[in-house]
Amino acid sequence: MILPNGGHFGRRLLTVSWSFFMAAPALLQAGLNDITQAPNNESAGIQKSLLEQIGMNRGDIYTRHSSLYVINRDPFRSIRRGRQLFQRKFRFAEGLGPRTNDGVGDLNTEASLGAGLTDSCAACHGRPRGAAGFGGDVFTRPDGRDAPHLFGLGLVEMLADEITRDLRQQRDSAKQRALKEGGSVRRSLESKGVKFGELIAHADGRIDTAGLRGVDADLRVRPFFAEGSTLSIREFVVGAFNAEMGLESPDPDLASASQGADVLTPAGMLLSGSVDRIEAPPVHDAAQDSDGDGVYNEVPVSLVDHMEFYLLNYFPPATYKQGLQESRGKRLMDRIGCTGCHIPDLQIERDRRVANVETSYDPARGIFNSLFATATPLFQETDDGLGYPSLKSAGGKPFLVRGIYADFKRHDLGKAFWERNFDGTVQKQFMTEPLWGVGSTAPYGHDGRSINLHEVIVRHGGEAQAAKRAYLRLRPGSQQAIRSFLRSLVLFPPDDTASNLNPGDASTVGFPQYGHGSIRLPVLFNDPTDLE
Repeated sequence: MILPNGGHFGRRLLTVSWSFFMAAPALLQAGLNDITQAPNNESAGIQKSLLEQIGMNRGDIYTRHSSLYVINRDPFRSIRRGRQLFQRKFRFAEGLGPRTNDGVGDLNTEASLGAGLTDSCAACHGRPRGAAGFGGDVFTRPDGRDAPHLFGLGLVEMLADEITRDLRQQRDSAKQRALKEGGSVRRSLESKGVKFGELIAHADGRIDTAGLRGVDADLRVRPFFAEGSTLSIREFVVGAFNAEMGLESPDPDLASASQGADVLTPAGMLLSGSVDRIEAPPVHDAAQDSDGDGVYNEVPVSLVDHMEFYLLNYFPPATYKQGLQESRGKRLMDRIGCTGCHIPDLQIERDRRVANVETSYDPARGIFNSLFATATPLFQETDDGLGYPSLKSAGGKPFLVRGIYADFKRHDLGKAFWERNFDGTVQKQFMTEPLWGVGSTAPYGHDGRSINLHEVIVRHGGEAQAAKRAYLRLRPGSQQAIRSFLRSLVLFPPDDTASNLNPGDASTVGFPQYGHGSIRLPVLFNDPTDLE
């Protein structure tokens, strides 16, 4: 058993044979085939067919092979299944394509016409290899949009949701006070140390939001996409399947929430349709075929469940070697004002994940890429006495998110960052991009137009003008120290990074193609012999 309180993942390793630690050899391009369709001597690729991944669809916690059963009783299998779905190269027979309206239409009103068509999520988010990383560029704006990495995505969703809750509670408190006292109440809004301006609540119930900063009048923080337009992982997943892959999901959660219902997803995200604008799925019924390719229910709800759960639990970026130069750069960032927006650490009050993975520079144990990952359980285990595997649910405890470097606000960074839309309008405000992973993700900017770290720093203006000028006043060595620190914030390939789940062995025959170590989730499955 895995001990949820004070337990250690390593104990289970003693009972698992070395064969389960073998990672698949590197592929030449993003995405994976499944071996039921494309067998090979190495058995490299996804181990289950798409029908096996769908299982018994959503079901319930008593229906074996359903998404609710797997998420609640075998959560690490669900995470791995979501990862394999993210990497899966979908086929036309499975509903892949066409593009939105086959690429024909008015880009002024439908930007997804420029998104193109790809066969896997990893085709846009595939670097480093096997990761939910970065790499794609799409023509959804005249100057393009870069596909950002998705490391730590669940932490981003949770922070944004908690900030939203805090701001709305402060607004509601001011409104109640104004009604009680019969006068206007001015209230400054702040969450997790981040200031969002102020509002004025009037005795007649009106709310003056002119003083808000970096957030919409509804106080909903939408952390996804550069302009801050999407609030949940689930909307992001369903939207990307449709816009970039032509795969339609009649997701019942988004369908209900978009019609005004409040829906709690299997990953624990409350979609407050009664309050928030929730993006509708491309189809509302499994019998619909709106793209006319003859395939129905292309992404069943169980697949969306596993993808959402995977990205909720996806690992934060890593920290590479940090010496005196990097430590000096970190201090200088604070001194010149960068951390006014790029706040290093933010606290989550209720963590919905089942585990955390911390990855850092450790050349002794990081036998392949000098990084070593430590997985720590965050779940609680309950036996419901019905003969099923135990229920494993998120512990829901506070968690300090270290090294994210973000403030979850929109800012105007001046003309150099402004963005043209196809209809001729200009987007001037963008969410603060978290800096974790920035050392791996050149070129930079939401549009990928800045070729290196120096160029993207000096591109800042507007609200960041003072910090940019302070950077330019530094001596070249001090500027280099800042860039050295930023380069130490890296992404990593989970299947090629040694961990306490699979430390690897450099004496293995064929190293490093074999035995290099990995974040090997199958050792945590209820049945580690049943691979995903």
